[in-house]
Amino acid sequence: MKLLSWNINGYRAALKKGFAGFLLKEQPDIIGLQEMKVMREQLSPEDISLDGYKLALNSAERKGYSGVGVFYREEPLAVETGLGERRFDCEGRLLQLEYPGFWFVNCYFPQGGRGLERVRYKLEFYDSFLERIEKLRATGRPVIFCGDVNTAHKPVDLSHPENNAGTSGFLPEERAWMDKLEALGWVDTFRVYHPEPLQYTWWDYKTRARTRNIGWRLDYFFINKEKISAVRDAYTMPSVMGSDHCPVGVELEIK
Repeated sequence: MKLLSWNINGYRAALKKGFAGFLLKEQPDIIGLQEMKVMREQLSPEDISLDGYKLALNSAERKGYSGVGVFYREEPLAVETGLGERRFDCEGRLLQLEYPGFWFVNCYFPQGGRGLERVRYKLEFYDSFLERIEKLRATGRPVIFCGDVNTAHKPVDLSHPENNAGTSGFLPEERAWMDKLEALGWVDTFRVYHPEPLQYTWWDYKTRARTRNIGWRLDYFFINKEKISAVRDAYTMPSVMGSDHCPVGVELEIK
């Protein structure tokens, strides 16, 4: 199976920039999208039905903000939105798809850049999310979660770690949550295959950072470690344009 994830920074904008062509070229089994910034009633049938794919969508209550989507070919057993807490779910940040052989969870994690209160909200969201995936893990199936985590985990995951030590996205408390995630046995699939530096997934538009590869790695695929043998490859796609983020992917063999 080929799974992709991409923060597209606005689905309607992405369509104008060639998203449909990208999807048809890559042919993933599933692609999780973050920052959809759209409600279903704002989309035409042609925007949703792309070459046999179906769209699950979880929109924020606030128009033009946040939101996640998943395009899939094989019908899931069930689709669930949110974490069950309104203060999180009103922002449309999570889609959970259940399949007979695995769980697929697509999440757009909050930013923490608007002061201490928002950082606290982000950390509480992290904890609620971790509780959810641990429950899914207890079913014995692989749990694959992807999305824009909005934190660069380690110094190798951003261009200037020293200069960003006090910046949300690289705060000690944000990174500590990712340490906890790994300590509990969740594996950053990309780093299994690519330990080298200068591997990023987000670049600032305003400073044209992408041309100089001055970036952050904010987008991930994780899997529970007892199922890591299912992973055949993990990669980023920095040459794909259309957003300030690039797509990331994994290839799996699910038995």
